[in-house]
Amino acid sequence: MSVLATNYLTPTGREEAWRFTPLNRLAGLHDGTSTTVERKSLALKGDLQPGVRASRISRELVPSVSESSDAIVARVHSEVEDVFVLDIADDTHLADAVHLFRSAGGSDGAELSQVRINVGANSTASVVVENSGSAILGEDIEIVLAPGAHLTFITLQEWANDSIHTARHHAILDRDSTFKSVTITVGGSLVRLLPTVEFTGPGSFADLSGVYFATAGQHLEHRIHIDHGVPKAKSRVNYKGALSGEGAHTVWIGDVFIRAAAEGTDTYELNRNLLLSDGARADSVPNLEIETGEIVGAGHASTTGRFDDEQLFYLMSRGIPVDEARRLVVRGFFAEIISHIEDEEIQERLMVRIDSELEKVGQ
Repeated sequence: MSVLATNYLTPTGREEAWRFTPLNRLAGLHDGTSTTVERKSLALKGDLQPGVRASRISRELVPSVSESSDAIVARVHSEVEDVFVLDIADDTHLADAVHLFRSAGGSDGAELSQVRINVGANSTASVVVENSGSAILGEDIEIVLAPGAHLTFITLQEWANDSIHTARHHAILDRDSTFKSVTITVGGSLVRLLPTVEFTGPGSFADLSGVYFATAGQHLEHRIHIDHGVPKAKSRVNYKGALSGEGAHTVWIGDVFIRAAAEGTDTYELNRNLLLSDGARADSVPNLEIETGEIVGAGHASTTGRFDDEQLFYLMSRGIPVDEARRLVVRGFFAEIISHIEDEEIQERLMVRIDSELEKVGQ
């Protein structure tokens, strides 16, 4: 029996976690009515490097290491047959990123996917997950960092415009570990991502950044939750979004929970949105819940506005046509975060995709 047989797990749209999400566009992922297919479209790109192992293991042998009240995550845990497991051994220092990709999964049925990434003690690695093509996908990615581990985790949502994608990216950070996440969303009909962090050891650091660009009719939603449950951990969040076209809608929720035991916490979250046309809507809700006053710092900021006219005027005064000037402003707005991806080919591909989206909406 699916976990969703328990009615309280099935969202109605009245819950805080679902109030911005158009449930009728989820193709039944949230209530168990979608027809699932065993597509298993996630695969490794290239050869395995020394110290890295990739395999599919029965889900009974890979129990989830975290809980989630999200209905789609619960469905993934209940229904998938196996888990894609990526293991990086202790004391491994990878010269090249590990690339996982999913392409053209198909929209004739929903795919449920569960992924586990284990990074061993004192290891350093980068993992890139590339999503493209058409798909209806519900996914849970659990990332476990052992003491002293350092991981850069990059996810690229370059979906076709008919795709539906919901996913949780949950990182568990042990002592003195570092987790750097870069999330890029530039496609899909509806994309709802839950980047979450759980600190379990002191001295750890999470740096979450992201870019999203919504055009007419697209719904792009990013819900960040950072749980500071141990002393002397640090987190930073920086997401940027741009919107253009009628019905373009983005949602950014940033929740940071500092528990009573988390003395010495240092956290800050920032969200900036750039409106390029009328008819677009950006919802931005930063939240802090603090149970102790013994912290280094905690803050947040959120801005939503239109083009900087001074920037446009500066570029146009030097002979740059208005359309090209707008494109350069948008590129500059996103460049700070996209530059964190240390792969020039991916950087340029993303910028070309953003230029293409601008051209579609006449910007």
